[in-house]
Amino acid sequence: MKFSLFLHMERSDGEKPHLELFREVEELVLAAEAGGMEAAWIGEHHGMEFTIAPNPFVQLASLGAKTTRIRLGTGTIIAPFWHPIRVAGEAALTDLATNGRLDLGIARGAYSFEYERMLPGLDAWHAGQRMRELVGAVRNLWIGDYAHEGAYWSFPTTTATPKPLQDPLPIWIAARDPNSHEFAVENGCNVQVTPLASGDGEVASLMQRFEAACASHPALPRPKIMLLLHAFVADSDEETAEYVEALSAFYCMFGAWFQNKRPIHQGRMAPLSAEERTAFPQYAPDQIARNLVIGQPDYVIERLKRYEALGFDQFAVWIDCGLPYEKKRKSLDLFLRHVCPAFSEG
Repeated sequence: MKFSLFLHMERSDGEKPHLELFREVEELVLAAEAGGMEAAWIGEHHGMEFTIAPNPFVQLASLGAKTTRIRLGTGTIIAPFWHPIRVAGEAALTDLATNGRLDLGIARGAYSFEYERMLPGLDAWHAGQRMRELVGAVRNLWIGDYAHEGAYWSFPTTTATPKPLQDPLPIWIAARDPNSHEFAVENGCNVQVTPLASGDGEVASLMQRFEAACASHPALPRPKIMLLLHAFVADSDEETAEYVEALSAFYCMFGAWFQNKRPIHQGRMAPLSAEERTAFPQYAPDQIARNLVIGQPDYVIERLKRYEALGFDQFAVWIDCGLPYEKKRKSLDLFLRHVCPAFSEG
């Protein structure tokens, strides 16, 4: 099982300059590359200081100029917000900028906050249908001289310019329900899954859905599957407890953004009080400690070995947590020094 890093710029206090956040992301990715990680993933989000990522292609192209080996992926672009011609061209240009190291992750999106602002009236079902239509159109545009007449986009004969350096350029689909897994396998796409903070039962269920999709198409090659999950390595019980508390607060805030009911000012939501956090019992510290991978190296290795045994090809360390950069960097360094070697070949 290979390892990658999943991260964004994130700001809660409103004081730290965005440029400093940008540089911190660079430093984390450079550390991941130096430590031998397979890839770094950056997603797409709009109008949220909780997750600052308006265009991952721009950030990945910048990272491509500063790295040499690590693959750089969109984790993920939100399909309904993109025209197929734009995706095809910008992904191809980013592939050139990274010297053929782009992985194109695509999702339907999840936040109603973003749907309301980017495409009012959009719901999750139509977002999923847009994602499916986008994938085929983008691939045909890379081939070129392609006209499209679909449910959501129509355009006359068009060629993506430039063309990607990779042929084929890997596409990853964020999948949860069985139909999404089926779509990915049928269309030769790799799969990204995340249980969020639902625990190892959901991890196993996600793999079962993927395996069922593969089994229903025995003549097709088995795609790769990546598990995205928060993982932090601590050097003491006290530090483990600090990470657990931070991730509990992070997921409660995530839940509040997902509900889209609290006021937003300058892209920020006020911190939740202790009483407000009780509305999210699934994110209480004891649940976070059980369902995420947080602990000292031996514990983290044991948990990740379970996921490797299930058949995951890649584990993405989700490092967003609301803690200062120094805490993220320390955890990543411990992961690279103590956890990764336990999975090295030979």
